[in-house]
Amino acid sequence: MSQSFETATALTPAEGGFTATLDAGWDVGGGVLNGGYLLSVVARAAVESSPHEHPVALSASYLRAAAAGPAQLSVTPGPGGRTLQHATVVLSDSGGPAVSVQATTATLVPGDSSYSVPPPAATPVEDCSSIAEHAHVAPPGVQVPGLSQRVETRLDPVTAGWALGEPSGEPVIRAWLRFADGREPDPLGLVAFADALPPTSWATGRFGWAPTVQLQVLVRALPAPGWCLVEARASEIAGGWLDEDYRIWDSTGRLVAQSRQLARAPR
Repeated sequence: MSQSFETATALTPAEGGFTATLDAGWDVGGGVLNGGYLLSVVARAAVESSPHEHPVALSASYLRAAAAGPAQLSVTPGPGGRTLQHATVVLSDSGGPAVSVQATTATLVPGDSSYSVPPPAATPVEDCSSIAEHAHVAPPGVQVPGLSQRVETRLDPVTAGWALGEPSGEPVIRAWLRFADGREPDPLGLVAFADALPPTSWATGRFGWAPTVQLQVLVRALPAPGWCLVEARASEIAGGWLDEDYRIWDSTGRLVAQSRQLARAPR
């Protein structure tokens, strides 16, 4: 049985770092584990090795697909001080290294922003469609991922035409997210949300797996309880490559996280 986010990212101290059991339920289809889930496991290792409480900047290289089951996380501390700490964390499974991450941790504190880009005019969450509840209308050949059972995802109909066989010409997907197990969002959860939406190429009708090659996540603020609004947008799909920029707002409309990734475009 698949586990809660807290259990699925749990670590056990070991020499040189930690061990973990990667949960098969956090997949994106075909048994492939979600990159945001893997990065949240790494982020927890960075935090638990740091005097600071939160992951604030992560730069991950995905070397290959990690397998569900036992994993090891080696942590190499870097420079640090009163306000932040650097570390290198490598997640490995039985096949060797799978994800290598440069991590920066700090302690975020409550407070207002002096300037922030406002969130987009999104459809209210109660008028959006749940991926898990509408799995039966998935496009032909598209497997509904286990991730959609762990992260409740409600698609904004304005950017969800692809789910009804009406793709648009713009690679943008917007949705409301929260953990299905009732966990409120926190900095570690925001790391998972930063790669939780379907590939933006799906919005244009190009379906299939888009494996992440490199992912950068910035956690900007402590999120308020409730739904998070997430928007993913690509600026270029060409030559077999896809870029994606995420912005995440909490229930108060504050920007709390950002990410940028480079992925292989679906074939």
